[in-house]
Amino acid sequence: MLYRLTISLNDTMMRNIFLGFIRIHILHHANEDEIFGVAIMDELRRHGYSISAGTLYPILHSLEAEGYLTRRNEVVNGKVRKYYRITEKGVNALEEAKPKIKELVAEVL
Repeated sequence: MLYRLTISLNDTMMRNIFLGFIRIHILHHANEDEIFGVAIMDELRRHGYSISAGTLYPILHSLEAEGYLTRRNEVVNGKVRKYYRITEKGVNALEEAKPKIKELVAEVL
């Protein structure tokens, strides 16, 4: 089943919940290896979520601006691809979030 993040655009609470999950998911994958936008969109789609570039790229940019990710540019097939890697601040945030997520999910489910 494919969930469109845009379905919840009018419901601020649901949108904020899913965007928070997506931010953590991005940090998780950036902790494993470098990531780039299209690959993360594919990864989220694998989990049943369809997220537009217009939603994803501002998240990546804000994670970079907030110091959770660093970026390097590389030309791929004539286009600049932005690769992101987690920072120490991002690792700390991810590690802090994991037990909190686990506790809350366990209680809710």
